[in-house]
Amino acid sequence: MIKYKVTLTKEERDQLNAIVSKGYHSAQQFRTAYILLNCDEGAYGEKLINEQVSSVLQISMRMIDRVKQRFVEEGFEACLDRKPFSKTKPKKADGEVEAHLIALSCSKAPEGFSRWSLRMLADKMVKMEYVDSISYETIRKVLKKTN
Repeated sequence: MIKYKVTLTKEERDQLNAIVSKGYHSAQQFRTAYILLNCDEGAYGEKLINEQVSSVLQISMRMIDRVKQRFVEEGFEACLDRKPFSKTKPKKADGEVEAHLIALSCSKAPEGFSRWSLRMLADKMVKMEYVDSISYETIRKVLKKTN
C-alpha cells in the first residue's frame, strides 16, 4: 500500500484552522480539515498516527488514507471540496426509438390481449431489433404524458 505524506504550508494550516474554528461548513469539510491537521508532517504540524486520528474522529482508516491520497494527488483545494458527481448514461431512447415505440403502442395489441403492457412493448421492441435491450421503465418514461 502506498503511504501518502501530508505537508501543509502555514497558509494552508491557517485556512484549515479557520474552517474548524468558525463559519458555516459542511461536515465533510470539518472532517477533512481535522484529518489534514492531524496528519500534517510539515514544519508547522505535529503528526499523529492514523490509529489515533481514527479513534478520536471515529472514522475508518480507509477514510484517512483516501483524504491523504486526494490531498497529494489533486491538491489542497480539491481535497476540501466535494468531487463533482458525474454518473450520467446516454439515453437509450432517442427520437427514432421513441417514434417506433409510439407507433407500436398505437397499433393493435397482440392476440389474446386487450392492450399493450409495458413489458410486452419492451419485448416487442427488442424482437423487432429497434434496440438491443430496453427496460419497461424506459418505455414508461417515454410514453408518460408531460407538459
